[in-house]
Amino acid sequence: MRVALVAESFLPHMNGVTHSLLRVIDHLAARGDDVLVLAPRTAELPATVGGVNVEGVPSFALPAYRNVRVATVTRNRIAKSLRAFRPDVVHLASPFVLGWQAMIAAERLDLPTVAIYQTDVPAYAARYGFPFAEALLWQHVQRIHQRSTLNLAPSSYAVRQLREHQIDRVRTWVRGVDSARFSPAKRDDAWRELVAPNGERIVGFVGRLAAEKQVEDLRVLATLQGVKLVIVGDGPQRARLEQLLPTAHFAGFLGGDDLARAVASFDVFVHPGESETFCQTIQEAMASAVPVVATGRGGPVDLVDSSRTGWLYSPGNLHELRERVADLAGDTAKRLAFASAAHTAVRDRSWSSVCDALVEHYREAIELHAERPIAGWRAAAPARRS
Repeated sequence: MRVALVAESFLPHMNGVTHSLLRVIDHLAARGDDVLVLAPRTAELPATVGGVNVEGVPSFALPAYRNVRVATVTRNRIAKSLRAFRPDVVHLASPFVLGWQAMIAAERLDLPTVAIYQTDVPAYAARYGFPFAEALLWQHVQRIHQRSTLNLAPSSYAVRQLREHQIDRVRTWVRGVDSARFSPAKRDDAWRELVAPNGERIVGFVGRLAAEKQVEDLRVLATLQGVKLVIVGDGPQRARLEQLLPTAHFAGFLGGDDLARAVASFDVFVHPGESETFCQTIQEAMASAVPVVATGRGGPVDLVDSSRTGWLYSPGNLHELRERVADLAGDTAKRLAFASAAHTAVRDRSWSSVCDALVEHYREAIELHAERPIAGWRAAAPARRS
């Protein structure tokens, strides 16, 4: 198979979209597929990843968030790249600006597209102080996904979001977890002593330090006795959060084994963000045998079995967030039971099986594209349930 991956976000910026794409690239390359990546150009963008060619397209950095780049390439330029590569299918990773241009280019070339809904951009607008833009942004998301041959969403919440916005041909495609990398065996007592020298229970968060993650909600944990809050990650809100959470330990961005060691060394993992379509860091915590306290909205609802692998609290109820964390931090027997259940729940979610499912979705998109009527097929195509 020949697959063009169009990445709205890619290296060197690591986030959920980049992480998923790297696993997909590894899988497709191992299968012997021919792959091309189109991504926003930066000085650090690699020419190849895992033996796969990466083609950078013109882009600019957002002034307030330099890691986020917006592509400025034309659809004609994308069409030229696609025409030269001759893909069987075009994979649009979290499409918005670059993905929209690639969608139009693929239509011109009569190519099937698979659009991956992964980032709730409209919800981000409200978090960044532009609630009036949410409806307009959803109109753009609709345009992209209504025109795609097939749409993939990572959770029941994300599937429901798309269907509520009159988007059909939606399937569920979850994410895998690297259980060799994220493992309870990575727990490190020396690291724990470094960040919690008084023997406190470590309650950790991992993620981008940006408005949509709602990390400021964790201030309700600051006065919990015997608890040390650890924040792993970086982003535009770090300085503000360091002021709001003066007793927390800020570890900065961690990757590779450093991240795996930190996560496995937590006693409780906490995630307050309400805009997650999935939340990969929750899976990584569970694979590390760490129970989770997360908001009961979005992707975490599918991941956390409340009262068995962790707790879900009512969105916005910070008193409940505090009580749920205190419950697990203060009850060793319950915490260990939840930890064991969390580890068991995700141990079979390999990236290999998840990417095999993705290849089947590619095949379905190719078949749907071949079977479509000459005109009006998008409006007429039946909505097949996941």
